[in-house]
Amino acid sequence: MDALARPIIPPAPYVHPEDLSTPRLVVATLSNTLGNWSKNAFDIPWGRRNVLGVDSLLVNDPAAIRQVMQTNMTAYGRPLAAVRPVRPLAGAGVLLSEGAEWKRQRKMLAPAFTPGTVESLIPHFHAAAGNLAERRAGQPRANLSDAFHHATLEAVLRSLFSLPPGPEQTELAALVRDYVATAGRPNFLDGFAPREESFAFAGGARRRFRKRWFAAVDRIVAARRAGTAGADHVDLLDRLLAVRDAETGAPLSDAEVRDQCATMLFAGFETTSRLLFWATYLLSLDGAEQTRLRQEVRAFPPERLATLEDQHHWPRLRNVLLEAMRLYPPVPIIMRQVVTPDVLCGESLGKGCLVWISPWVLHRHTAFWDSPTAFMPDRFAGKPTPWISEPGYMPFGGGPRICIGAAFALAEASIILATVLERFELSMESDRPVMPVGGVTTAPDHEPWFRVERVG
Repeated sequence: MDALARPIIPPAPYVHPEDLSTPRLVVATLSNTLGNWSKNAFDIPWGRRNVLGVDSLLVNDPAAIRQVMQTNMTAYGRPLAAVRPVRPLAGAGVLLSEGAEWKRQRKMLAPAFTPGTVESLIPHFHAAAGNLAERRAGQPRANLSDAFHHATLEAVLRSLFSLPPGPEQTELAALVRDYVATAGRPNFLDGFAPREESFAFAGGARRRFRKRWFAAVDRIVAARRAGTAGADHVDLLDRLLAVRDAETGAPLSDAEVRDQCATMLFAGFETTSRLLFWATYLLSLDGAEQTRLRQEVRAFPPERLATLEDQHHWPRLRNVLLEAMRLYPPVPIIMRQVVTPDVLCGESLGKGCLVWISPWVLHRHTAFWDSPTAFMPDRFAGKPTPWISEPGYMPFGGGPRICIGAAFALAEASIILATVLERFELSMESDRPVMPVGGVTTAPDHEPWFRVERVG
């Protein structure tokens, strides 16, 4: 791509000039939750409307977001519409737990995600990245969405269970990819369900997935327990099994270990694989940026990275990952429901009001970003933790519930992307745009083929 053509404006769903009527809003939402926004949403600090009898408030104001996510978070709970699609993936793990139970789990899990712990897992990331590169060698084309799913799943399976590639990897990757693309997408009934178990007639696919998913995780945990007694492992399962409640001294139950492993598996590979896909897609559109990034990686080859501090040798790569998460946030919509009446943005909110905080909207909001729809990685230069310092940037959520595995995900993604770019030049085989689709994660509307050319 000619540098004079920059900045690149990557594909995104159509932004409507005016707010949609309720019938059109429902239809657009059913098609793609990222395609129902009007231009107004990306300009205003907040907006309120009633949709099919549900009072809803879109919040873009940073102070109001802090109020919902941090300073008065007890007044806002996660609505069933946000819980129902994720419950089959995460069970009762830290991702969906609430109140005192969430605090207990978060405190118990914290030692598993310290910088020292993440650093000890770097060899697992290298192994997965190396296997990915070897599989691509000699192949002129690749489905990188699929490749990154397998590579990130391998990295997490190694990190969790010291488990190398095998039949479990293929099964789990296919299982989760199918679920996220089908039954795992939020649907119309989720918005009107009074209880998690409501509309059971329409939940068969989710129940079948949960049964297979949890059974697969249980088998892996059981095999590890049975086959590695006394072995010296450096993985997260050891840390989960060693966790003790600070008050009672009790360990995690078998079900709790299973749910935390399921949560880590999903969060550790699904969202990271999406990040890697969007980053490589953006780089395939911007050849000049890809070339500069390859030069940076070759100046400090991936095999030399042994500590988290070593990532400082790749500032441009980090900026690309941060910009990819801005344009295509891993979780595009965060929903909260008022459980205790509150005043937000000067508006009195009654119990049951839905509050929408959309990273998709925030990351493209005109109040926070210059050229918000453009791919401009340099906007993050000199900003080590923009998810804390930038008011319109929340790829890892926010407040006390900010993603506990952010350092894990960035290290994993950095090593895998650097390993690929060091060896291969990537370009698109087709000119067909790849559109993001909103669901549990921000996924592509189709899995394109990339041209993969070995570089000397």
